Amino acid sequence: MPTTTEPALPELTTDDLSRYSRHLILPEVGMEGQRRIKAARVLCVGTGGLGSPLAFYLAAAGVGTLGLVDFDVVDASNLQRQIIHSTKDIGRKKLDSAEEKLTALNPAIKIVKHETMLTSANALEIMKDYDIVADGTDNFPTRYLVNDACVLLGKPNVYGSIFRFEGQASVFATEAGPCYRCLYPEPPPPGLVPSCAEGGVLGILPGLVGVIQATEVIKLILGKGESLVGRLLLVDALNMRFRELKLRKNPKCPVCGVNPTVTALIDYQHFCGIISETPQEKNMKNGIPQLTVKELKARRDAGDDVFLLDVREPYEFQIAQIGGTLIPQNDVPNRLAEIPRDREIVVQCRSGARSQRIAEFLKQSGYTQVSNLAGGILAWSDEIDPKVQKY
Repeated sequence: MPTTTEPALPELTTDDLSRYSRHLILPEVGMEGQRRIKAARVLCVGTGGLGSPLAFYLAAAGVGTLGLVDFDVVDASNLQRQIIHSTKDIGRKKLDSAEEKLTALNPAIKIVKHETMLTSANALEIMKDYDIVADGTDNFPTRYLVNDACVLLGKPNVYGSIFRFEGQASVFATEAGPCYRCLYPEPPPPGLVPSCAEGGVLGILPGLVGVIQATEVIKLILGKGESLVGRLLLVDALNMRFRELKLRKNPKCPVCGVNPTVTALIDYQHFCGIISETPQEKNMKNGIPQLTVKELKARRDAGDDVFLLDVREPYEFQIAQIGGTLIPQNDVPNRLAEIPRDREIVVQCRSGARSQRIAEFLKQSGYTQVSNLAGGILAWSDEIDPKVQKY
């Protein structure tokens, strides 16, 4: 992270010399390196699965100023992987929970909390005071937002992502290397890539990837070693294999290319195909009526002859169910004979995303009475029966 006119590095206190003694005896770190770490300002976007180990290890390493961006609260389902939070923190703001743990680990560092969703309106203002940005987000709009803001500000973007048993890590947006858009010029269609909430994630995996991110941050601060600039590290935790892809800067990249066309932050929700809905659109998506859980309960209580089709996986069905016939989404095309054509079909899943896609498929397959249960199992638990297990 050296610059042409660096400010004076802070001195190490007696406590610092004791705490970081194992760093100080490393020739690649030493006194000057630890002073660089103490002077560093790093922004962690997210305090969840990736942000937990990332922030923990940066705090332990002595990063002087650690910024945290988050607006969520701790949920019981977070605790399987978000190790910075504990059972007593359920319902608490993640920022407050994270600050408490990081301060307990290293009271000498400065924690700056940004309790907000990162948006095009605030990203540049938040990120401008930091040297490095570490992206621990879990959605495409924010990843593109972080990338573009880093390119515009000239800040390295230490990237990580996770899904099921697989992860990725790289360093984007440096002058010499590519940015996230060089690797992924366009986002996938909405709903094509399941979220971790839908597809699941091995709880240990974000620990692996988050620690890799923390390692890259420290190396950038020290200016030592070979960073992941120009390389995409692929992690396969199930088979414990690591692979590497070489990345090149795209001269035609709209953000970091020779003639950039994106010179200001844009509407990333719209860019990723996520469009704000009108009340009318909420009741109808791609020609599929959206049935609320309250409407379904009323219909069932009235004795209406609806066919409730559950398109989740068998292991999900074991966790929670509200009745209906289980046909996993990938089996539906081969089991159409089991789905009646003379009854109204209501398709349901965990949150309403998979069921929407299957409802659209059924309509294309000639079914005329198909609805999607908006919100799925989660909405049923929230609005109808809290005994139905959320997961």
